[in-house]
Amino acid sequence: MPSKKALVRRPSPRLAEGLVTHVERQPVDGELALAQWEAYGAALRAHGWQTVEVDPADDCPDGVFVEDTVVMFRNVALVGRSGAARRRQETPAVRDVLVERLGCSVNRVREPGTLDGGDVLKVGDTVYVGRGGRTNAEGVRQLRAAFEPLGARVVAVPVSRVLHLKSAVTALPDGTVVGYEPLVDSPAAFPRFLAVPEEAGAHVVVLDGNSVLTAASAPRSAELFADLGFTPVPVDISEFEKLEGCVTCLSVRLRDLHT
Repeated sequence: MPSKKALVRRPSPRLAEGLVTHVERQPVDGELALAQWEAYGAALRAHGWQTVEVDPADDCPDGVFVEDTVVMFRNVALVGRSGAARRRQETPAVRDVLVERLGCSVNRVREPGTLDGGDVLKVGDTVYVGRGGRTNAEGVRQLRAAFEPLGARVVAVPVSRVLHLKSAVTALPDGTVVGYEPLVDSPAAFPRFLAVPEEAGAHVVVLDGNSVLTAASAPRSAELFADLGFTPVPVDISEFEKLEGCVTCLSVRLRDLHT
């Protein structure tokens, strides 16, 4: 039977030193961040996800943003190679979990390619990959080589206004891509695009066919999703938002895993 698993990694004591690119640095409350991370995991588990904790990476301030380390398509993992060199030491423990505990087939992005998982949005068998700050053209090429033989349709889109593609757009359970339009380079790249009223409203995690995890900082977007017949599940991630994090960044969702 397919099972829903989500990789997570607890925040580093050095979280406040995390990289910021498009925002001004703000003080981060480590204790509050840990409480928010625990509540995030609880929300996943409440909707049928088994959380699988990757070994802590206390020397990696950005390690909690585990989504950036790997991209999954079916049972195949492509371990990334971040465009931020200091983040590359986050990946070995993730690879170990995928191979030893979850039995995935694992490939990896090789130099000179760079690819962050936050630049990859899957909508059905379509895989959108953001070509921008952390992901280069060679990383896109290697993602195509890994996933197109498995039936993926890989579509590259430009990213210049935000850190990652999924900082600008994500997708609802019905495949509609949602985004905060001032941060989206090319809304026309997506067959169905819905503009949301808040920047944080661009980020959703599909929990099931009806429910979406949303940021508590985007109440008007949550109302919009509810009006469309979905059930928003808000979580407070304020401390991670200070580091350009969003609800997608804090986990890697493995929906199609057979164990």
